Amino acid sequence: MNKNSYPEGFVFSPLVRDGIDKGRPVVALESTIIAHGMPFPLNVQTATEVEKIISDAGAVPATIAVLNGNVHIGLDEQSLQTLGQASGVFKTTVRDLPYVMNGKLNGATTVAATIRLAAMAGIKIFVTGGIGGVHRGAESTMDVSSDLTEMSQTDVAVISAGVKSILDIGRTLEMLETLSIPVITYGSEEFPSFYSRQSGFNSPLKLDSAAAIAGLLFQKWSLGIHGSVLIANPVEKDKEVPFVKMELFIRDALDAARRMNVTGKSVTPFLLKYIAEKTGGESLEANIALVKNNARLGAQVAIEFQKLNK
Repeated sequence: MNKNSYPEGFVFSPLVRDGIDKGRPVVALESTIIAHGMPFPLNVQTATEVEKIISDAGAVPATIAVLNGNVHIGLDEQSLQTLGQASGVFKTTVRDLPYVMNGKLNGATTVAATIRLAAMAGIKIFVTGGIGGVHRGAESTMDVSSDLTEMSQTDVAVISAGVKSILDIGRTLEMLETLSIPVITYGSEEFPSFYSRQSGFNSPLKLDSAAAIAGLLFQKWSLGIHGSVLIANPVEKDKEVPFVKMELFIRDALDAARRMNVTGKSVTPFLLKYIAEKTGGESLEANIALVKNNARLGAQVAIEFQKLNK
């Protein structure tokens, strides 16, 4: 994309601008995990370490957020600190972007908003912790994350540790199939469940190398088949929390959310914080480990994909 064709309000960091102009592999990162996913200063520390993992691997990290109404593609240290400490940072999905930008607000972008903005910036590879999906009990609440509908139409690869385990994994996989979003698990026949390598569900597809993943992405978009590809990357064995153990904490957290009438976009941050407290920080450690693990794979995929586009 020509730099003059970006929408008004897009601000690129010098590093990301240079990377895009020179055709270097770039990896997009969300900012909700900074503002709403972890406590300060661990959130900023983790974001900085994740960016370093990507840089050390030979790719360019591009954390995306809205600051004072402008879309920032790539954040400096001061911006990371602002997102990590400021109160009232708007949890921003695609529908919220006009509101946040028009109001000159600070917004932390969700998976959906980040991949939309990444695509507008010409970035094809995105790394996160876990995507949203079909919530448990959605047959009555109709609570389904817009991450899924956005992925169905946006040409950005999403590398995560699967879907958040607080969700209904089976129904989310069914929805991904309905929306024609390919689901690939890296190096495993079983689809992971965020904190755990197991979920009880087989992965629809399996690939064992970053080059193979990049090749699939190139083939898909070369055919004109629009939409994301979900690449599920299981957390490392020595960092996971066993599925059965975590499921007990999740059910307890869901009960607490119902009792306290937590709804809408507040549900996921509430559950993650509740579970972290109840596990004595074990789930938070796994969360950090899986994001870093995804960053390593994301950088490798971005490098391999860039080779195919030269």
